[in-house]
Amino acid sequence: MQMQLPIFPATTKMLSPTWGVFEKENFVYYLHNGSPVHVHDKNDLNTYRFVIATLIVTHSCSASALSKVFGVGVRNFERYAKRLRDFGPDSFFKPNDGRGKCHKMTPDRLKEAQEYLDNGYSQMRTAKQINVNEASIRYHIKKGTLKKNKKQTTG
Repeated sequence: MQMQLPIFPATTKMLSPTWGVFEKENFVYYLHNGSPVHVHDKNDLNTYRFVIATLIVTHSCSASALSKVFGVGVRNFERYAKRLRDFGPDSFFKPNDGRGKCHKMTPDRLKEAQEYLDNGYSQMRTAKQINVNEASIRYHIKKGTLKKNKKQTTG
C-alpha cells in the first residue's frame, strides 16, 4: 500500500514565521530561521511523528498550521504531541507492542486458575471464578502454562 499522506513540499513551505519544511532527494528537512534542524527519510514515519510532536510541544508550530502544510488532520498531530508528553521520545522509536499478549492472565491469575483446575473445577467454572473468558483458559491449557485436571467436575 502506497503512503498517501503526509505530502512533503518540494519547495520550502512555512510552518510558522520561523519554521519551514521541504523535501529534497527523498529527505525531509525542517528549517529554523533558514538553518536545517531536523532531517529524516521521506518514508521514516516514526521520526516524522517525533519531529512534528516536538514542534507542537515546544510551541514552535501549531497543529492547524502543520495540518495545512502536510494535508493531515489536526487530531493526528494532537495525538503525536500527547504521546510525546505522556511517554517520551522512546515511544516513537521503541513502541510497546502489546499484540499477542494476554493482559488479563498475569502470573498471579495463572497460579489462581491452576489451583481451581487442580481442585476439579471445569474450564468454564475456573474462568468465571477468576473473571476471564473460557477461551483464555483453553489457550493456556493448549500452550502448556496451565495443566488440565484429569478428574474435573462439571459446571
